[in-house]
Amino acid sequence: MHRYVLKRLVHLVPVLFVVSVVVFSITLLLPGDPTLAILGEQASQAERLALREKMGLDRPVLVQYATWLGQALAGDLGRSLRTQEAVSEMLAARMPVTLQLTLGAIVLAVVVGVPLGILAALRRNSWLDMLCSAVAMSGVALPYFWTGMLLIILFSLVLRWLPPSGYVPLLQDPVGNLKLMILPTLTVGAAMSALVMRQTRTAMLQVLSQDFIRTARAKGVSEARVVLRHALRNALIPVITVIGLQTGALVGGAVVTETVFGMPGLGRMVVEGIFERDFAAVQGAILVIVAGVLAVNLATDLCYAALDRRIKL
Repeated sequence: MHRYVLKRLVHLVPVLFVVSVVVFSITLLLPGDPTLAILGEQASQAERLALREKMGLDRPVLVQYATWLGQALAGDLGRSLRTQEAVSEMLAARMPVTLQLTLGAIVLAVVVGVPLGILAALRRNSWLDMLCSAVAMSGVALPYFWTGMLLIILFSLVLRWLPPSGYVPLLQDPVGNLKLMILPTLTVGAAMSALVMRQTRTAMLQVLSQDFIRTARAKGVSEARVVLRHALRNALIPVITVIGLQTGALVGGAVVTETVFGMPGLGRMVVEGIFERDFAAVQGAILVIVAGVLAVNLATDLCYAALDRRIKL
């Protein structure tokens, strides 16, 4: 197992290198001049050129990339062009928000999607199966911003049960934090719950038709043991695949959701950085987000190896 983990970690090195090149290149393609965002439209050409020289923007692109990569490897992601705050400090302040939102959505998807998928597979073609399928299709079809606005209208404006927007750190006010996180978590987790439910249903139907399931039932094994121990264990690999792949989609949903609910997370940091031409903040945030997605993919591969010993061989 240790050899398998080491091999997967080695494979991440070239991927991270390519990601760093793409992230750095994309930010250079953003329209606009960061010196204008800092100095304003009234700045003279001499002032703008002096600032570009100070920021190193007048150097060749390869030199800029090598400098940025060397500083990033040393843990220095530069400073925000707008506030002059260290990007690493900005990420440390905003990362818990996105991390809590993402983990909450994953937990919601597993808690809701897996049981409903099992029930739909056991009651195939019944009214329960059709109801679960209809709910799943609705969850996938609705965009994040529309789901978020509907939840705000229902639970904040009509029922007045939950606050519409904002964020409070968990350690500062646990109750207030949970109240503010319910609607964003539901917004992001609804679509993922639907996908997990559909995948669980499909995988369970395939496994339940296998010969070893019929043999277990013929031996008198209880239905609960057949479903939970024999069928579900073999059906989890495609379900885990969906959860791992949807992590990237969750980050994309976090960009919209954090903007709708006014949450100071990484997604909102990227949006604000793009609008304000804050290249350093955008590069640091995207690099951390991509590294997190790769870490989740690595954890997914390790789950494969734990469920099926043939994979790590």
